Amino acid sequence: MKSLLILLIKMYWMVIPPAKRRKCIFRTSCSKYVYERTINDGFISGLKAFKYRFKNCRSGAYIIENLSGEIQIILPNQQVLNETEVSERFIKNKK
Repeated sequence: MKSLLILLIKMYWMVIPPAKRRKCIFRTSCSKYVYERTINDGFISGLKAFKYRFKNCRSGAYIIENLSGEIQIILPNQQVLNETEVSERFIKNKK
């Protein structure tokens, strides 16, 4: 099953050119994140990573600048992530 998930991600990368892919709110793209988790931690971990990213890398996330000037993101599940996990394109737009 691990090989199947890896194959599906590689096919996605081959079929959909980077310019046509949806822009990810995370610094590490969703497909790369799921791929790495699957390779390093196995199929179940890859599926959990996919589920987490699918639920949280959609509309409903808010980019904010906190009182200390750090960029953060509030995900749809209300989890707050720091600047190191936010896509660089959002950080550039805020500064």
